[in-house]
Amino acid sequence: MHPFSFTKAADTRSALAAGQRGGRYIAGGTTLVDLMRETVERPETLVDISALPLRKVTVTERGGLRIGALVRMAEAAAHPKVRTLYPVISQALELSASAQLRNMATIGGNIMQRTRCTYFRDVTAACNKREPGSGCAALEGFNRTHAILGTSDDCVATHPSDVAVAFAALEARVHLLGPDGERSVAFADFLLRPGSTPNREQSLKKGELITAVEIPALARPLKSGYLKVRDRQSYEFALTSAAVALHVRGGVIREAKVAAGGVGTVPWKLPAVERHLIDERPSKVLWTQAAERAADGARPLEHNHFKIELLKRTVERQLRIVGGTK
Repeated sequence: MHPFSFTKAADTRSALAAGQRGGRYIAGGTTLVDLMRETVERPETLVDISALPLRKVTVTERGGLRIGALVRMAEAAAHPKVRTLYPVISQALELSASAQLRNMATIGGNIMQRTRCTYFRDVTAACNKREPGSGCAALEGFNRTHAILGTSDDCVATHPSDVAVAFAALEARVHLLGPDGERSVAFADFLLRPGSTPNREQSLKKGELITAVEIPALARPLKSGYLKVRDRQSYEFALTSAAVALHVRGGVIREAKVAAGGVGTVPWKLPAVERHLIDERPSKVLWTQAAERAADGARPLEHNHFKIELLKRTVERQLRIVGGTK
């Protein structure tokens, strides 16, 4: 591990000042410390923000939900409002990592976590995300777990977060605070596709701090849930996953929110699937037809062609679970 300085921010103002000077924010530290040990990350200064007042879960005036950036994953998963209003978030969190990690890691840190691509974490391998211009060893390497959607010639790594898939499906917004004040960014615009600059992963400006993630109010009743397919049942990242939320009134689907994980360079919204569902009556045939659109635009690599069919089946199954099978 390379030498670094450490400071603990007493308040938001001092945190922002330290961030402006180039300090890296840390709270749970469950990913960043690992990467520092492996010398993938080499920050010169860490700014501990764990004392900042960003630990509340609140219902917004419009009936949405605001989750503070420093709320622990386990706390968010167990919160009564999260469980009641958006069970897809609770399920995604409870299927993430281990219980020990969920007790430590924060919501803000979870969506900021970096890819589990083995070539990214191997400092001897070529990786444009870790070292721009060095190449991508995954393109010709063992790429079974890599992305099939949103890839570029420079990067095919997946985003590892489960709850980010739920946030993408629900069209959440990320609230930020920086030297120029507050702003919010649509979740779809917060995490960036790799393009030719895979080292730039979020739309954060220098020194900006995530303060909360807000899920907008959606029509009620809203049924939702998260399904994760992985190689083993504990502490494993998704091969494919699906977050689904449906509003059904009068026997007709009025609103549909669907996103997939484990397949995209960012959590992957599925608008073609959503459009296929709107104004239709739930049925087995409908779920199958809609899920056929899940892999539109996919570009599989040598070892992960199987993800196309697996993604379709994952989405279909979760549509059946959430929407019923009549």
